[in-house]
Amino acid sequence: MTRRAAAVLLAVAVLAAGCSDPETPGPGAGTTSAAPPSAAPTSVDLPERPPKRRLLAGKVVVLDPGHRLGNARFPDEINRPVDAGGLTKECNTTGTATDDGYPEATFTWQVAVEARRLLRRMGAQVVLTRPDDAADAWGPCVDERGRIGNPGRPGPDADVRVSIHGDGVRSSTAHGFHVIRPGDRAGWTDDIERPSRRLAVALRDALVRAGFTPSTYRGADGIDVRTDLGTLNLSDVPAVMAELGNMRDAGDAAVMESAAGRLRYARAIAAAVRAYLRG
Repeated sequence: MTRRAAAVLLAVAVLAAGCSDPETPGPGAGTTSAAPPSAAPTSVDLPERPPKRRLLAGKVVVLDPGHRLGNARFPDEINRPVDAGGLTKECNTTGTATDDGYPEATFTWQVAVEARRLLRRMGAQVVLTRPDDAADAWGPCVDERGRIGNPGRPGPDADVRVSIHGDGVRSSTAHGFHVIRPGDRAGWTDDIERPSRRLAVALRDALVRAGFTPSTYRGADGIDVRTDLGTLNLSDVPAVMAELGNMRDAGDAAVMESAAGRLRYARAIAAAVRAYLRG
């Protein structure tokens, strides 16, 4: 071999040695290779999604959908006098309807079921005062409705009660909603009168925000006060009754008969309960 050829071979050997990393195994030295920097993290590396906030967890809400579709078939039962909180009233009534026959009992039931769905999504436990809108069943009476959810009664103790109704005033100028709160009656409502005021304001405000108009014919600024309603007098938790509209007014009736309108009512009820319980 000439001196020139030997020098060339030596240079090639040095270059080959310089391209090798002595701390990195060569091909075939192991079966596992490091993941490239762009590799996606495995499932165990992904951050946990925070749980959805349940704002009303632990709260119990009683919704009282007024009347029942079958009440008219049972006049003896619903006309029976019962205690309404220091006074006597009929067990129940048939309720009203729109001019084209949409019953108040069905309206209140549908709104209550929708409000129950919304409140359950917030974590609340919701108790309805009747199980259905059956045309072959009646009641329950107002004294039972007013006591459901009271401490010491069967079932969970309620934090709040909302009774849902529609009015039936025949007048060309009578339209809009009004929220009824209990007046102060010693021995009956004096323990709930003050918090019920706050609940009434919360519901009035929620209905206004939802685009509904306060009553033109009853109460003041959307709120009325009564002392003759068993569902309020017999309640031991803050309670209100909402006449959500006048079913004999064509404008109110159109909203009450529509699914979109009932959803608006339900959303306002749920928002008011949330505001009251979180306030």
